[in-house]
Amino acid sequence: MQMTGHMLIGGEAVFGLDATLHALHAVTGERLPPQFGGGGATEVDRACKLAAAAFDSFRETTLSQRADFLEAIGQGLVDLGPALIERAVAESGLPQARLEGERARTVGQLKLFAQVVRDGRWLDVTIDPALPDRAPMPRPDLRLRNIAIGPVAVFGASNFPLAFSVAGGDTASALAAGCPVVVKAHPGHLGTSELVGRVIQAAVRAAGLHPGVFSLLVGEGNAIGQALVQHPAIQAVGFTGSRHGGLALCRIAVARPQPIPVYAEMSSINPMFLLPAALSRRADTLARGYVDSLVLGAGQFCTNPGLAIGIAGPELDRFAALAAEALAAKEAAVMLTAGIHGAYCTGVERLAGVPGVRSLARGRTSDQRSHAQPALFAADASRLLAEPALQDEVFGPSGLVVACRDFDDMLLLAERLEGQLTATLQIDAEDHDAARRLLPVLERKAGRILANGFPTGVEVAQAMVHGGPFPATSDPRSTSVGARAIERFLRPVCYQSLPPDLLPPALADGNPWTLPRLVDGKVEVN
Repeated sequence: MQMTGHMLIGGEAVFGLDATLHALHAVTGERLPPQFGGGGATEVDRACKLAAAAFDSFRETTLSQRADFLEAIGQGLVDLGPALIERAVAESGLPQARLEGERARTVGQLKLFAQVVRDGRWLDVTIDPALPDRAPMPRPDLRLRNIAIGPVAVFGASNFPLAFSVAGGDTASALAAGCPVVVKAHPGHLGTSELVGRVIQAAVRAAGLHPGVFSLLVGEGNAIGQALVQHPAIQAVGFTGSRHGGLALCRIAVARPQPIPVYAEMSSINPMFLLPAALSRRADTLARGYVDSLVLGAGQFCTNPGLAIGIAGPELDRFAALAAEALAAKEAAVMLTAGIHGAYCTGVERLAGVPGVRSLARGRTSDQRSHAQPALFAADASRLLAEPALQDEVFGPSGLVVACRDFDDMLLLAERLEGQLTATLQIDAEDHDAARRLLPVLERKAGRILANGFPTGVEVAQAMVHGGPFPATSDPRSTSVGARAIERFLRPVCYQSLPPDLLPPALADGNPWTLPRLVDGKVEVN
């Protein structure tokens, strides 16, 4: 499959005339062919109107049709073979093995949502039959199902060029819900985006769907993304990126004549709590594991454990010393873009300049382009509480070891933390009483709570939650990973006393789609 530098609008390839863009090699900074033509408001309008025209037919496809479509996209990504991985390596600087795993995860997400669609529980079919003889008032026939919310705008993420990009979790869950998708490609991986986009476009065609089910836009600067969120056809937004970018999209979305939800994953420092017994017995393994998690993928994971929190004393000192030793041996690694690398360097120097923050170690340096030197700092809990900027995410391989006076100090610090994607407890049996005190606080602060692990690595599964209170996300009621991600792009509709021949199949008598249903308050499974 060839890259041509075209946008994909409905079933067509369109070369934009508003801007000229090039993907850059992540290591050398050299331009990668081909040249891309960026679009503007005209292309946004065209793609969104096509999505609106596709909506009603796509949302009423059968469950098997939609599931087959999702699986076809996944198979298409596999069929691209080495070409997709080679391009993604060049554009992102991520290693081949990481991207092969990321492709497998992306295909796995599509298969998961195909399973979710076929299962049908997401429709939440509920039937309260008519009670004509009920006194003092009869009850009408009431039937409920979830329907797709409408066309969805998806913004490709920088740090996951496959799993959180053109065919990533936001796209997969929106398509599973029955929503056409308009994707804005991330400028850091234009070629990867086109290759994946052409797979989806081909799957739309092969399934006989309206071509407006999918479009891929390319543009320079923020204007094209703003126009996309502002377009009246768009009914929801999926975004993974910075707090600044996510909040900008939220402001645009709420200022529309018809405000729409923005599901933005934005900022998280993912605290790890080192409770005393675990720290006493496992300081060495915890320190090594923490640093390995901290620098994984040049620290460019949204679940990167930016804080390690313990109670001051010899054991925490030992942990800090061992972590510093491990980090000093870590190589500098290429970051996704020069802009991300620049922001990381600025963030590290800002941390180093905060009074009361001590530098524990720096990793190895590199004179190669956009390579991040790992960094580890230390501070007292009182300093973290006094300096809100210490809670700002530094996107990259940087961590802060925080010393609390006692457990009550640790509990206070947990209360003062912002919302997080994850919180981790390192505990042994003797720590369980303390953990019970921490858990209610962490439940209010995080979307996922781990015990005796490290948060990098997000399993794609039915029970996964990849979300959390602000600023981790813009809406703590949702997840962007796992089966429940489909719920972001659904809304309930109740049908009252509708004639049987007008009911959708999911609500029809006899349950022709053999769905799990709640009928008169009782679960009915065929």
